[in-house]
Amino acid sequence: MAVRIAGRASFQNVVPLKEFLKSSYASGKRDFVFDFSQCTGMDSTVLGVLAGCALELRRLEPKGSLVLSRLNDRNLELVKNLGLHRIATVDAGENGVASGVGATTALNAKQLDELENARLCLEAHESLVAADSDNREKFQDVIAYLKNRVEDEA
Repeated sequence: MAVRIAGRASFQNVVPLKEFLKSSYASGKRDFVFDFSQCTGMDSTVLGVLAGCALELRRLEPKGSLVLSRLNDRNLELVKNLGLHRIATVDAGENGVASGVGATTALNAKQLDELENARLCLEAHESLVAADSDNREKFQDVIAYLKNRVEDEA
């Protein structure tokens, strides 16, 4: 299944992607190609959702695959700095992996309340740590803050 990410991908607009992935797993989809040719930037929450996707696809039977394709230099740097290149395939685009991305349908935006948003961000950052233990030090303060926020509001 091909997915095109356009514009800036951030915690503010990642909810539809997360829900799309969950419903795709449930319907048996196991192989995803993300085309980032139109993505101007990503934050750590989006990268964490992608890490969570890659980890989930490894747990499923049959196993699935995640390809991150046509990343610009900055997005490629982010992917490598957080270790996603170790759990997903990174394709610069010259292999034509993302060329099959045709017509797309925009995912419907959904706003979460503060507690749901904190839970989503916490899960995403914990996925980054699960993907690469070097991320623990990078995100320990963010994770601690989000855990406290979730516990205080629950």
